[in-house]
Amino acid sequence: MFENLSERLQKAVKNIRGYGRISEDNISEIVREVRLALLEADVNYKVVKEFTNKVKESALGEEVATSLKPSEVFLKILKDELLELLGSEKNELVNNPFNIVMLVGLQGSGKTTTVGKLGNFVRKKFKKNPMFIACDIYRPAAIDQLKQLGKELGIHVYSQDSKNPVDIAVNGIKYAKENGYDYIFIDTAGRLHIDDNLMDELDGIKTSVNPDEILLVIDAMIGQDAINVIDGFNSKLPISGSILTKMDGDTKGGVALSVRHLTNVPIKFVGTSEKLDGITDFDPNRMVGRILGEGDILSLIEKAEEVIDQDEAKEAARKLNKGNFDLEDFLGQLKQIKKLGPLENILKMMPGASKMGLNNINVDPKQLARIEAIILSMTKKERKNPAIIKASRKQRIAMGSGTSVQEVNRLLNQFEQMKKMMKMFKNGNMKLPF
Repeated sequence: MFENLSERLQKAVKNIRGYGRISEDNISEIVREVRLALLEADVNYKVVKEFTNKVKESALGEEVATSLKPSEVFLKILKDELLELLGSEKNELVNNPFNIVMLVGLQGSGKTTTVGKLGNFVRKKFKKNPMFIACDIYRPAAIDQLKQLGKELGIHVYSQDSKNPVDIAVNGIKYAKENGYDYIFIDTAGRLHIDDNLMDELDGIKTSVNPDEILLVIDAMIGQDAINVIDGFNSKLPISGSILTKMDGDTKGGVALSVRHLTNVPIKFVGTSEKLDGITDFDPNRMVGRILGEGDILSLIEKAEEVIDQDEAKEAARKLNKGNFDLEDFLGQLKQIKKLGPLENILKMMPGASKMGLNNINVDPKQLARIEAIILSMTKKERKNPAIIKASRKQRIAMGSGTSVQEVNRLLNQFEQMKKMMKMFKNGNMKLPF
């Protein structure tokens, strides 16, 4: 998401560094690069025109013209204008003692899966006791899909053998209140397009249960047509926010830069993977930081805090500091790192990732699996004391892990080099490269 756009915008900022000041002549060329980058990212052409005009106007201001560092000032202007597009403030999901959230959207947008992700989200973040209500009575297996998600997550799904979604919603809310559930997600029906029957049904549910939020789920792959979808729903229902799904797929991301500005409906979440934890709340400041190559270290920290065992991490750090870190500890840390998701996605969140070439690194998950298999093929004694692993043991480990003796040797050598390097850092004989 935004990878190509990010590279193009950073290139534009880099090109302006050679200028002593920003002038009418040189800024026109830079703004043209910005315009092309946005259009290639599938940002709405009206948004692009307005955005680039404002950037150019700001860049030619007196304060910028007298600046000693044009690239820094231009970067700040880009950042400010991007924030203006996305909405400068983060729009949090409602969090009352009792909450009702209604999800709407076209068929195929990923609405039912998003219900599962949000249930998982509020349980972890808000410590809520969520429940799902199955009101999509038309799509084959929709209720079964929601029940399967509920089963995987351990979240109750309320459903009825009824042909009236309004009755199901009303009875579901009553059931939730009677049984101690405090965060209710209503999965509604979708259509291939917006029609009167669909909107009447959704309006009926809204009027009957008075939801705290109505969230519109949009497939980001549909590009600029998302604007028409939002306008269509928003003209009939009080949409409180949108959720862009499939942002991890083959999408250029431009819809995210267009939606908020053209519809005035804030983006609340983006779908980042098919997994049930593959959703993140949308923070404009962090998103702009990632687009402009500043990284997203806060999201990385939050992700780490969510999935990594803090006590285990502290113990590993203590052992590493004392020089007692062994392959058993390394295996535990490897498992923790895998919980963060694909390593290339983690590297892209690091500040200056593109400058260091980290944004183009592809980490083969099979390679990590091979390392894990090698360590698992060792005895506990061998993991605690790798020095005892001689030729015969290496052959046994290679056969047990389906690898070669050369790969076992490589892992052992790299592990020893890492320990030596950490010892040098500890003794002050080596400085960190940052």
